[in-house]
Amino acid sequence: MRHFLDFEKPIAELEGKIEELRRMSEPGGINIADEIGRLTAVADKQLRATYAKLTPWQKTQVARHPDRPKAQDYINTLISGFTPLAGDRAYADDAAVLGGMGRFQGRAVMVLGTEKGIDTESRVKHNFGMARPEGYRKARRLMELAGRFGMPILTFIDTAGAFPGIEAEARGQAEAIARSIEACLEAPVPIVATIIGEGGSGGAIALATGDRVLMLEHAVYSVISPEGCASILWRDQAQAPVAAEALKLTAEDLLRLNLVDRVVAEPLGGAQRDKLTTVHAVGLAVQDALAELSASDGATLRAKRREKFLAMGREPVA
Repeated sequence: MRHFLDFEKPIAELEGKIEELRRMSEPGGINIADEIGRLTAVADKQLRATYAKLTPWQKTQVARHPDRPKAQDYINTLISGFTPLAGDRAYADDAAVLGGMGRFQGRAVMVLGTEKGIDTESRVKHNFGMARPEGYRKARRLMELAGRFGMPILTFIDTAGAFPGIEAEARGQAEAIARSIEACLEAPVPIVATIIGEGGSGGAIALATGDRVLMLEHAVYSVISPEGCASILWRDQAQAPVAAEALKLTAEDLLRLNLVDRVVAEPLGGAQRDKLTTVHAVGLAVQDALAELSASDGATLRAKRREKFLAMGREPVA
């Protein structure tokens, strides 16, 4: 069954009626194709109107939709011959961070992604996409490996943030995130990062410090979640919609602020309504980015990447 968000209830009611009518018009039933066509047009119009004026809080809900394509979907579709690599060579493997080698359009690449999971069992296995220090140390290890073998790095980010548990702090969470960011900055190969759902805080930027940062139309990217921001500023999570507005976390806001490089359009109604189309659109955007970056050598890539991130937040020179 399709999962509907709270603001999609009018659409859910219309699509429910359409489904009922389709069952009635099965062989032996009443032919009501005209009514189905009329309701389908109304539902499509309602869907377009709703998604044309989403608030930042509604976009946050879409970014968290349980049916959106996950990192594993992008890997399965875009990467051939994917070989997963596990462990940080220090403590353990972290299933919240997927990593390995494969081929993107015939070219050897290193792939990293934060994976939330698709059902209760897999979400628990992947810790809901919230990586521990060993996840970021694995990411660093694989990025350094990619640099030695001249493989571009592709990352797919979908995380509420790094895991905040005591055991993660005890094992050096902040240091692991910082080292992962450092590995991104020092990599002598192209890095193309894509925010596919949530991009939460340092847990996201640890894999998103790339030459090109792509972002899906209804993804969000922020230093803190709206709920976390509301809890700090107003001591009230009910203020999350106000916080979402203030955080400027939508793809449109971030593109305007030059914090991401390209917004990838999603199908009408969000990526969850047509996963394959979304994944292929991201693939084309990644292809364009790699083609642009491939002409630069390692030293040039590092220098431009460093300047790109140092320039964020600077006042433009008059």
